[in-house]
Amino acid sequence: MPIEGHGGELALAALRAFGVTEMFTLSGGHVFPLYAAAHESGFGLYDVRHEQSAVFAAEAVAKLRRRPGLAVLTAGPGVTNGISGLTSAHFNGSPVLVLGGRAPAFRWGAGSLQELDHVPLVAPVTKYAATVTDCAEIPGQIGAALTAALTPHRGPAFLDLPLDVIFSTSAAADPGVPAVPVLEPDPDEVTRAAVLLRDADRPVIVAGSDVWTGDAIAELRAAAEALRVPVFTNGMGRGALPPGHPLAFARARRVALGQADVVAVVGTPLDFRLGFGDFGAARVVHVVDSAEQRATHVTPAVSPVGDLRVILRGLAATTGDHEEWIAGLRVAEDAARFRDVELMAAESDPIKPARIYGELRKVLAPDAVTIGDGGDFVSYAGRFLEPAQPGTWLDPGPYGCLGTGLGYAMGARVTYPGRQICVLLGDGAAGFSLMDVESLVRQGLPVVLVVGNNGMWGLEKHPMRAMYGFDVAADLQPGIRYDEVVRALGGAGETVAKASEVGPALRRAFDAGVPYLVNVLTDPADAYPRSSVLA
Repeated sequence: MPIEGHGGELALAALRAFGVTEMFTLSGGHVFPLYAAAHESGFGLYDVRHEQSAVFAAEAVAKLRRRPGLAVLTAGPGVTNGISGLTSAHFNGSPVLVLGGRAPAFRWGAGSLQELDHVPLVAPVTKYAATVTDCAEIPGQIGAALTAALTPHRGPAFLDLPLDVIFSTSAAADPGVPAVPVLEPDPDEVTRAAVLLRDADRPVIVAGSDVWTGDAIAELRAAAEALRVPVFTNGMGRGALPPGHPLAFARARRVALGQADVVAVVGTPLDFRLGFGDFGAARVVHVVDSAEQRATHVTPAVSPVGDLRVILRGLAATTGDHEEWIAGLRVAEDAARFRDVELMAAESDPIKPARIYGELRKVLAPDAVTIGDGGDFVSYAGRFLEPAQPGTWLDPGPYGCLGTGLGYAMGARVTYPGRQICVLLGDGAAGFSLMDVESLVRQGLPVVLVVGNNGMWGLEKHPMRAMYGFDVAADLQPGIRYDEVVRALGGAGETVAKASEVGPALRRAFDAGVPYLVNVLTDPADAYPRSSVLA
């Protein structure tokens, strides 16, 4: 059945067919028809103070809901301000659609306000980038863009909507929801992978974000249990096996990867987070959802490609026995956890980051969404916090772009109105997006913000001092009252300087019902014990 209306109405009709129910934006005249259509039809509309937050909010929805997220950006600087968000979505495999305003086509080249050809700028970090040239093409172009975004390996898409196109009225064909293609893996490669894991003496599985994105959590558990292989996770794969599961490991990763003879990496790249896939003498199985995700800098023993659910079901058809290996790793895991318990209870002055996470573990609900935005402070979060459920951990991902926190918080709160949303910010990262507390306050979106305030760019200061004997451009003003910034914007908060005060402050924050910032003054001499090579 054909659909009819102005460009904004046509766009929202196509978006609804893909399950999209909200847009994130910063007001701009080039995209008024999209706002009008949202306002008149009850489509969720949330605005921010910087366009990067709009894209990050859309990405949070895409990550958490495993369906497209939408950001609408006005022309010129609106789009260019959102490119870091698009790039993060590119590296994270997040199906984000950005609709950009554009100067009118009929006057192109005459110098209209914010006249810029955005497509060449965003094309390298999107799966689909195009300019819509006719109002009637809007639904079809949105359908094509979202199909590309959802086709593994997933990623962002971009459409430019010239002012004279989006303001026009037209009838258009309803594109419906095209079926996203499913890639069937080579069954022989799956069998080879299963045999390698079965016959190994010391196998390990490392599962990443694509296991969550590909809705393969149950299949991962089944495969690990059938083959009896210990599992480590990263990104949104965290929580795929609950912390109490006998095959779930977190703190013995260095021991495991140092001693393993087969390492199966499922749904995450062999990048700096995994030592670039160099696991010594271990044979590598790299399970990916699309051919372009296969590692090119190492040669895996086997690399099944396709729907992760199908591949993991194939692995689960083979059974194994590695109880002695599992028991040995459990000893290492328990020893590391015992050391962690001591660190998380330390009554140090100044406060160590570990103590903050020890207190957070006591107050976070099992379904809380935890968001990391920072360097050293968030590295500690990765070490000490263990999500109880999959799909509850958001961090910037391998691109490492700071400033995701407030946008992710907005997207998470819109997605889960009744859950705890907790943002962990380094004091450096807080400077990128803290103004968007005003956006949260104004739109009734309460979240808890915890700042690890050590007065520096810790991820840079400590390494530079170790390399050169001095550091530059790495200091921030110590003791900044970020809580007062939040109060000035309509929220609430407090500064904590004693370890014993952290727990009560966190409980007040979660009970507040408004954006609440706990500003914890942490030890500037405390450096995360980083062992990975970043480049």
